[in-house]
Amino acid sequence: MKVCDLGGRGVLVTRAYKQSAGICHLIESQGGRAVRFPALEIVPGSDRASALAQLHQAYDLVVFISPNAVRHASDLLSGTHIKADRFCAVGKATETAMREAGYPIDLIPEHRYDSEGVLAIPALQQMAGQQVLIVRGQGGRALLGDTLCARGAKVGYAEVYRRRRPDADSTPLLRNWSDSIDLVTATSAEVLDNLIGMLGDEGWPMLRQTPLLVISDRMREAAEVKGFKTILQAEGADDTSIMAAICDWVDRVEQH
Repeated sequence: MKVCDLGGRGVLVTRAYKQSAGICHLIESQGGRAVRFPALEIVPGSDRASALAQLHQAYDLVVFISPNAVRHASDLLSGTHIKADRFCAVGKATETAMREAGYPIDLIPEHRYDSEGVLAIPALQQMAGQQVLIVRGQGGRALLGDTLCARGAKVGYAEVYRRRRPDADSTPLLRNWSDSIDLVTATSAEVLDNLIGMLGDEGWPMLRQTPLLVISDRMREAAEVKGFKTILQAEGADDTSIMAAICDWVDRVEQH
């Protein structure tokens, strides 16, 4: 893992609270200040019975979309596991969660850790007759399932969690923004949209001028459209990749 001295710089961590401990620890262990401001809450899905029914079937392939998908599926299954011939992780953080839950990792993208990356896996190009389960949150992107269907698979969904915007007071954060926030991190488009909404018109001028760290090409493009001035990109959503990108940013700042 890349190591650097953050020199007391403040990093805004916008992940859901329960998922933020790892990156906060890394930031603080390398001399930074982790400022927690969750812009997303993860709660159980609204139709647990339907999700559980899907999880109890057998599949040729199961795709876990995120670490939250793994954790909430495990909570529903209460110690048992989904039956499948192959398991796919969308990214490295999901891979870690799957290993911790006792699932094998048969497939993982080589470059892009998103739906596009999964769809580029050579073993998933011909899917005729395959029974596929996508474990995700409610309202996830349609691209993965639709494309696998077009390739001949029969696709089902277990929507084991849902996301919502926290009801938080941003006033104390904005009051001290210029002194406390040097970098903002966002690990999904929804997190970024929520953050913009939570900070409101008062916070937008400060937010758009603060360097923003995202985790995908798609997020970078969206941030550019929104008007962010400085956009950085990590290679993935896992803590190690995010920390490496933060260190790269510090190196560039200090060189100038």
